[in-house]
Amino acid sequence: MTGRLHNRKRMELRRKQLRRNLTPAEAALWRVLKNSQLSGRKFRRQYSVGKYVLDFYCVEEWIAVELEGEVHRYEPAQAYDADRKRFLNEKGIKVLCFENFLVFEDLEYVLRRIESYFGWKKSVRSTTPSAEAADTPPIQEGSL
Repeated sequence: MTGRLHNRKRMELRRKQLRRNLTPAEAALWRVLKNSQLSGRKFRRQYSVGKYVLDFYCVEEWIAVELEGEVHRYEPAQAYDADRKRFLNEKGIKVLCFENFLVFEDLEYVLRRIESYFGWKKSVRSTTPSAEAADTPPIQEGSL
């Protein structure tokens, strides 16, 4: 892929629409991620990388946080999610996935899990994106 990879201009309208129409779970998580409230890390909401719009992205840590609802239980969405995860992992971005209900039932757990990955990139011994992506698989919180 050549040219700009992050927040491409052609996706600007879609990102703005998504920011105006956050799901209840996204809105709840955003309240505690915005303004660098989580360990001083700046998160962006509805941030695009390639053709994918991420729910939340921490540029400093290279961490994407995705919230998943009922639609993600069906095959088309699962295939899309797998393609997105593969693409982002190839770019060296860690993908953390949480089911929406966890944001409401145990927000502290979600925040602790996100914080537990702060510094993950520095702890990876290899500098190749594929090795970084293979270091630890993305978290599927709903399957705990």
